[in-house]
Amino acid sequence: MIDAYLKHEEERKAQGIPALPLNPEQTSGLCDLLQNPPAGKEEFLLHLLTERVSPGVDPAAEVKAAFLADVITGSKSSPLIDRVKAVQILGAMIGGYNVDPLINALKDDELADAAAQALSAMTYVYDAAEQVIDLAKTNAAAKKVVQSWADAEWFTGKPALPEVITVKVFKVEGEINTDDFSPAGDAWSRPDIPLHALAMGKTRFPGGIEEIAKWRAAGHQVAFVGDVVGTGSSRKSACNSVLWCIGDDIPAVPNKRRGGVIIGGVIAPIFFNTAQDSGALPLRMDVSNLNMGDIITINTAKGEVTSAAGEVITTFEIKPSTVPDEYRAGGRVPLIIGRALTGVARQALGLGASDLFAQVQNPEPKAGQGYTQAQKMVGHACGVAGVLPGCSCEPKMTTVGSQDTTGPMTADEWKELACLRFQSPMVMQSFCHTAAYPKPADIKMHKTLPQFIAERGGVPLRPGDGVIHSWLNRLLVPDTVGTGGDSHTRFPIGISFPAGSGLIAFAGALGFMPLDMPESVLVRFKGKLNEGITLRDAVNAIPYWAIKQGLLTVPKKNKVNIFNGRILEMEGLPDLSVEQAFELTDAAAERSAAAGCIQLSEESVCAYLRSNIALMEKMIKDGYQDAETLRNRIDAVKDWLKDPKLIRADSNAEYAAVIEIDLAEITEPILACPNDPDDVKLLSDVQGTSIQDVFIGSCMTNIGHFRAAAEIWRGEKFNPNVRTWVCPPTRMDQEKLKEEAVFSVFSAKGARLEIAGCSLCMGNQARVPDKVNMYSTSTRNFDDRIGDGAQVYLGSAELGAVVANVGKLPTPAEYFAVYKERIAPKEAQIYQYLQFDEMEGYGA
Repeated sequence: MIDAYLKHEEERKAQGIPALPLNPEQTSGLCDLLQNPPAGKEEFLLHLLTERVSPGVDPAAEVKAAFLADVITGSKSSPLIDRVKAVQILGAMIGGYNVDPLINALKDDELADAAAQALSAMTYVYDAAEQVIDLAKTNAAAKKVVQSWADAEWFTGKPALPEVITVKVFKVEGEINTDDFSPAGDAWSRPDIPLHALAMGKTRFPGGIEEIAKWRAAGHQVAFVGDVVGTGSSRKSACNSVLWCIGDDIPAVPNKRRGGVIIGGVIAPIFFNTAQDSGALPLRMDVSNLNMGDIITINTAKGEVTSAAGEVITTFEIKPSTVPDEYRAGGRVPLIIGRALTGVARQALGLGASDLFAQVQNPEPKAGQGYTQAQKMVGHACGVAGVLPGCSCEPKMTTVGSQDTTGPMTADEWKELACLRFQSPMVMQSFCHTAAYPKPADIKMHKTLPQFIAERGGVPLRPGDGVIHSWLNRLLVPDTVGTGGDSHTRFPIGISFPAGSGLIAFAGALGFMPLDMPESVLVRFKGKLNEGITLRDAVNAIPYWAIKQGLLTVPKKNKVNIFNGRILEMEGLPDLSVEQAFELTDAAAERSAAAGCIQLSEESVCAYLRSNIALMEKMIKDGYQDAETLRNRIDAVKDWLKDPKLIRADSNAEYAAVIEIDLAEITEPILACPNDPDDVKLLSDVQGTSIQDVFIGSCMTNIGHFRAAAEIWRGEKFNPNVRTWVCPPTRMDQEKLKEEAVFSVFSAKGARLEIAGCSLCMGNQARVPDKVNMYSTSTRNFDDRIGDGAQVYLGSAELGAVVANVGKLPTPAEYFAVYKERIAPKEAQIYQYLQFDEMEGYGA
């Protein structure tokens, strides 16, 4: 065991990273060796046990905790670990399998003091806190623990946020998105934080991690600085990589770091929250006077940044006010759990609320207060009429989604949180990002993660089922709140606040999520779409209109974005189907909005829910787990259908801005141009651009888009100058299109047919050749996302189908002529959506 580990350690050292944490088999072998350690290896073996086994309810932690429990009871022994030492090592395991042995040790006179000290520093004890409180009635050591929890010594025993922090600036100009931090092509390595961090910035700031390492070796603390930081996907792996380079090791938690200073002129809301959750210090400020290599001093008390010469070069305000406490506690999640434990202990002792923590002053509603649709939905999840912007709240998470390139990280977070059962009533896991071309790590994950999710009462999908969002939307209860580990988790009914893996794990494990309620921006549509103008054009009209009104700028330096960190609320299209509505809410991600929601009609939503019930009933019949969770969700949807009334905004609701878009004024398609979803232009501005690749797929599509493409392609010859990619979002779309013989049209066109899922959208599976011009219906077009150097235009499937025929962006007249001939006469048949309750084979 030692030889094998040392060989592995040496291989990893050659890459500049530490060995992997021990697995259960290695931990078992280690525990055997500790009972009779080889001479000269004593310190090495003890280090492996204390520092190289993951904590919580990791399977290796179970082996470790069982061995230490046996040492305590005397059934096993080690010359290196006496009974007190065993208690101390258990105390560093955060929570989970170590809790019961420690509570039992409170009853042992020899171990009681050590056990009390260990438990006092722990907060991930959950229901076991009641055991300790009950034991405290008769046990002095347990009483010490309860008093320590009440006094929040788990918090006060850690160093506070320093008043003065001196750092060396590592600055990347412009926008740094999460693809830059965590490249999609390296998604397979995300659960292995040190290995994945080696890919950080490899195209955006090559050589950066080596430069940071050199500075740190010279004794500098390094701050990561950018004009716009962390836009794009919600992947926690981006934050993990940054913190691996600039953060500090966590005792007894292998291959993970916290701390570190991240500064941005703009920091995307999901990335900011993930930094909070990870124990970093995210600061928003004007960065124009911060330059690469500068030595600066951050005064967290004054909110000032000074140069090496002592000159104030920028100022800031720490927001929210809880950030210093979060930093001290090791992150927002441990702070929330710890505060709750302190509250439970104080209540048991008859004490009032603690004044040790930062107190958030929530705004008070005024007489006749009006609320937006989002404010009412979040309020409903908090048990109040509405939640105003600036409120710190903890809404119930009715639905939580996890996808496969972040799922293994989320599973690690659940283990660390000691979660053995989900408290959220619906946690769904998809495999849409890795099903098509799985790498070895993906194949292993496909075999192990479904069981992990199902054991905790979740619903794991199957590889090939399709895109997370297209499925998760089918499991929703209207007007409820949820979250997902993908930035495009944007519910078309209800509201979702996407997050990184840590917060997703928290929401799934505990059933609620911390939220600092953002302001809202209202987009009010009026009028009707002209023939040939699609909802994707309406999506792109939002930034187009915002740019015209000065509410959005394309350049990243001193960027203006009215949507950033706010909720994008939409109204004026009540009769859209829910599938259509998702095209609009989904695109809130590209606006860097914290969330998105849309006002629909009860008729549209009820039809969708009846369809969803039939799908869920078929899932149970087909053996999907967890059957009880699915049955409970069916019952919840049926209960809502008994009195179907949707939440609507008050007429006197207040918004940060209102953008009114007359749909009749959209007279030609609008495209997002290379390579920025905000850089929207009219088709006539870019007509004639040659295109080598066309992709029709992603969560931005539904079955109507594929029927429309087929009508445009029907009878057309294969165009050898254009690679055409087709990927329906779900297995059900795929099956229905085959049943309608649409796939034969795709084949005749020479289209490459992809398994239902994400395909080219994320760029971690298939990719286009370097430096091509591409037209895509996917979500975003960041540099190098879909192909190295690829120039990507984003727009509708209908326009994409025309592009595939002619090999270039057509003129508006050319496009409208095809639409008028091929689509307009058949619109009613083309744009019919999957109504499972009316389809054979679905239902109970």
